[in-house]
Amino acid sequence: MAVLAPIQNLSAISGNGNGVGSRRRLRTRNGKGGWWVVQMAASDAAAGQIGAYEEGKLVRPKWTGQTPLSRLVGALISFKPLYSFLKLGARQVLISTAEKNNIPWREMTKEILESDVYKELESIQNRSLVYPDYYLNPFHAYDEGNLTWLAAAEAEAATMSMVRRALPDASSVDEANQILRGNWLQAIEQHHLQYSGTSMIGDILDIGCSVGVSTRHLADKFPTAKVTGLDLSPYFLAVAQYKEKKSAPRKIPISWMHANGEDTGLPYKSFDLVSIAFVLHECPERAIVNLVREAFRILRPGGTLALTDNSPKSKILQELPPVLFTLMKSTEPFLDEYYLTDMEATLREAGFANIRSILTDPRHMTMTATVPQ
Repeated sequence: MAVLAPIQNLSAISGNGNGVGSRRRLRTRNGKGGWWVVQMAASDAAAGQIGAYEEGKLVRPKWTGQTPLSRLVGALISFKPLYSFLKLGARQVLISTAEKNNIPWREMTKEILESDVYKELESIQNRSLVYPDYYLNPFHAYDEGNLTWLAAAEAEAATMSMVRRALPDASSVDEANQILRGNWLQAIEQHHLQYSGTSMIGDILDIGCSVGVSTRHLADKFPTAKVTGLDLSPYFLAVAQYKEKKSAPRKIPISWMHANGEDTGLPYKSFDLVSIAFVLHECPERAIVNLVREAFRILRPGGTLALTDNSPKSKILQELPPVLFTLMKSTEPFLDEYYLTDMEATLREAGFANIRSILTDPRHMTMTATVPQ
């Protein structure tokens, strides 16, 4: 967890070097007339420049909503023979991007599918869980959506490919991941320090955790917190649990929970941070509203909600070539509903305050908000 200390001095704060293990110190107001000093590891400090990315001139891309272009794309996708072709094309774009950037997609998938991951399913699956209707739709070129071993086995490679597409100028996948995840985590930490009234993050819930990539980053960033990863797919969770067991033991192990993020069943006011990363664009508006309301219910006063996802204002996304946005929409059935949802208004209506949104990479925004105290 970040090392925090309140200060009154407004003078510039400098780092103590750039070597391995060095730390940089940043300032943010503590809400009591002073400042917090946030000491960040050198790897965090080098993550990227939050807010340095360019927004487009539109509220959202022209290929969403009820624009003529959007209706044309919708008509093309509704033609089943063409839809099948587009679906396969979208999948090939993902795999091609991965392999061109030294992401061993096929090898990573084979390693999972030929492992003992199947043994994890019994211990993690909630057989009484009723899946919402939207979750049974095809997603990401998988006819069974996220309820399949193949989708779970390919998820981490697909995530790495997404990160590389978001930051094509990075020197490597590792650097792109450091920037994307580092900026996201920095935005969360800075918001919590500024608005929560406490430096402590003791309990974290990662809703829609997939195979645990974001969950592991949260656990690494906040090692003194109890972290729970929650997802609707038992296959994804089985992979998450399997991979975590293969990693170095943590002082506080990650917990995995097979549940619906719209109605978690978790106790009222039981978390300091709720994260929903790259999930909302896969949800209809009603599910987005329910997820935000449930996050408000389970967060403690002063707790932080962190949403990261596609930014409707991203210049890159607004200017995507027609082929790419058509491919993308062919595998994301609720993408238009996400882009048409006023996220700030949704958070305000749920009761959140201190709502902030910033581009944390060229394609994605991180929106943070606080439960009033």
